[in-house]
Amino acid sequence: MKKKVLLITPPYHCGVLESAGSWMPLGLVYVAGSLQQAGYDVEIYDAMTKFDTFDDIRARIEASAPDMVASAGYTSSNYDAIQVLRIAKEINPDIITNLGGIHATFCWNEILLEDADAVDYVIVGEGEETTVELLDHIFSGRDPAGVLGISYVKDGEVVHTGPRPFITDLDSLPAVWDLVEWKDYSFKTKANSILAVVSSSRGCTQKCTFCSQRLFWKETWRARSAENFVAELEYLNQTYGVDVAMIADEIPTCDRERWEKILDLLIEKNLDIEILMETRVDDILRDRDIINKYREAGILHIYVGAESADQDTLDRYQKDLKVEESKEAIDLINSMDIVSETSFVMGMPNETAESVKATQELAAYYDADLTFFLAIAPWPYSAIYAELEPYVEVKDYSKYNLVEPVVRPVAMSRDELNGHLLESFRLFYMDKLSRVDEMSDFKRRYMIDVTKLLINDSYLSELMKGGEMPMAVKELFDKYIDIS
Repeated sequence: MKKKVLLITPPYHCGVLESAGSWMPLGLVYVAGSLQQAGYDVEIYDAMTKFDTFDDIRARIEASAPDMVASAGYTSSNYDAIQVLRIAKEINPDIITNLGGIHATFCWNEILLEDADAVDYVIVGEGEETTVELLDHIFSGRDPAGVLGISYVKDGEVVHTGPRPFITDLDSLPAVWDLVEWKDYSFKTKANSILAVVSSSRGCTQKCTFCSQRLFWKETWRARSAENFVAELEYLNQTYGVDVAMIADEIPTCDRERWEKILDLLIEKNLDIEILMETRVDDILRDRDIINKYREAGILHIYVGAESADQDTLDRYQKDLKVEESKEAIDLINSMDIVSETSFVMGMPNETAESVKATQELAAYYDADLTFFLAIAPWPYSAIYAELEPYVEVKDYSKYNLVEPVVRPVAMSRDELNGHLLESFRLFYMDKLSRVDEMSDFKRRYMIDVTKLLINDSYLSELMKGGEMPMAVKELFDKYIDIS
């Protein structure tokens, strides 16, 4: 009989990502593919997207009766991921439990010292090959010490087996799209949409001091072939009706030749898919001569990180970016009638009322369609943590979600910082909405839909409903948006 593996997302929510859409756990889709290919019976249970409770999760584990339960979390969701595994152990202590994800990759020692009652093994780094090899060892009675990329407790001591080399051929990784409950995934700005999260590459070569991705990928970058990636999009469109795809890569555009080939193939195939993506400012500037291909290929939403209004802060973040370059990149995106999105990270120890105002003014100057004002989250493994640690007032990782301030600047309290963040949102979106009738039909509809989401489905709901509104914005709300 096949051994059964149940992969579960932690039921964590902070009112940010879920306000725009429901996002499938792509990492689990890949791990499930490798496990299935190796002969295991696999289920994916996306408790997060279903908004299920821990009681629901307990019932699902009892009904499934798996041999292994695995979960994965980023820093703010890691406590919930561990609780999922603890529930599995309470149901049956013989269930093998695995924990993966970015936070676990760097904090395995802390996790195992505190939660070894719930976590049998931590998967360090990429999980596809490691999880299969680990389970093969466990279920055949072999010592897991020979499996690279894991940490566990043996005889009261934490054991780490060392790093596993990165997977070199990303084209070969199987994704079990047939295990996805497609009805659960949609992009809220497009009615009745079916949303896929896809990956064309892995890695990031940048050195941003606040980021986890370049650490996880050790400043390397690998890519699927253009043909393989576009063929997957075509398959998802034709087989499951996917009409919105978010590229999960940090920098899908890293290799200009490969990226242009992806664009050309998408244009040639003329797929009925709207594409959302993130990339770097300098890649947009590099591609100014082919920026028209982005729109022709179906790319309708691009995020680029501006991060700060202060050049000194950008330099401390090691963003390798000039303030004016972000403006130019956003203008290029806007010129193609592509939705532009950016963000500013606020709350560094030197934050002041004056620097907040400068950020607000720069956000207005950049004039991206969507702008988010985020609280610095000092991941405990990030390069900038040592600098921020004396100012960290909150040690609860569940609050490290870029929404709730956990760092106290010298010149203000965390509550005051939170007020500045919320006021920055209000100023930006009230101004943006006052000019919505000047936008193209496409962007006007998009902005109205986004505003509805901010009002009804996000942590900004009360902010957007309350307070004084300019008359032009009030008229817009009365015309387009029901906030009752």
